[in-house]
Amino acid sequence: MSEGSRSSSLAFGQVVIGPPGSGKTTYCHAMRQFLGRLGRSVAVVNLDPANEALPCPCALDIAELVTLPDVMASLGLGPNGGLLYCMEYLEANADWLRDRLQGLRGHYVLFDCPGQVELYTHHEALKNVFAQLAKWNFRLAAVHLVDSHYCTDPGKFISVLCTSLSTMLHVELPHVNVLSKMDLIEQYGKLAFNLDYYTEVLDLSYLVDHLASDPFFRNFRRLNEKLVEVIEDYSLVSFVPLNVQDKQSMRQVMQAVDKANGYSFGDQEHRSLEALMSAAVGADFHFSSTLAVQEKYVQSQDKAVEEEVMDL
Repeated sequence: MSEGSRSSSLAFGQVVIGPPGSGKTTYCHAMRQFLGRLGRSVAVVNLDPANEALPCPCALDIAELVTLPDVMASLGLGPNGGLLYCMEYLEANADWLRDRLQGLRGHYVLFDCPGQVELYTHHEALKNVFAQLAKWNFRLAAVHLVDSHYCTDPGKFISVLCTSLSTMLHVELPHVNVLSKMDLIEQYGKLAFNLDYYTEVLDLSYLVDHLASDPFFRNFRRLNEKLVEVIEDYSLVSFVPLNVQDKQSMRQVMQAVDKANGYSFGDQEHRSLEALMSAAVGADFHFSSTLAVQEKYVQSQDKAVEEEVMDL
């Protein structure tokens, strides 16, 4: 195959991963609509055999190959074991996936993946499927969604950082970590630090000090210090805030992903010099999107305080 024909057969896309309830399916269909308005031909592929309530039809559904209820019933497995078996079955039947994806050439593909965390931290099946996709000339970025409410609990946020780092090292794809549901963050309580502290993962020693004020976590200070050291030594984890209802927020995530999978530097769309420069300079969109969400969050907090004062 010549270099020119190889380049022309490239397909771009995202594998959308993250724990249950982080908003993966909602993100896929919101991003499909958003990219569609920009003129991209977008296809959603459901790789979650437990996802029975799809908000709209997918171009390809793993249910055609295997479903979690069938596996649980026939093999006597529980939900976790059944889901692992489904991913191993998908890996063993990679030809089925390749044949179905042939019909989606020319599309930007969003892969909606299962929510079981161990699939992305140490289990090999889904990682091997991603590797196969790369061999089939798919240029993918992993979009790891994390519910933003974890920012309100320092202990949970450290856990999220460890999980995100483990996922990045295991999946072996260009990676974009996303704090989802930012429009709901004010419902979870006041943040201990400014939002950019969480998105940029700044000096985590402050987070350990904050944990030390909790009698429960005070006994685990040394453990938390070591976990924080691991995260900071790798210096890989940062987040992009996301509100799927906000077009600017969706645009910032799109730019981060397009940079990660290389779509920004192709010729699929006519882009201005400014657009290319914004993709090349990584910090700009992080700062602007974080600042916008921070302003909304602070305003909502100030409004809540004013209402409390008025009630008094």
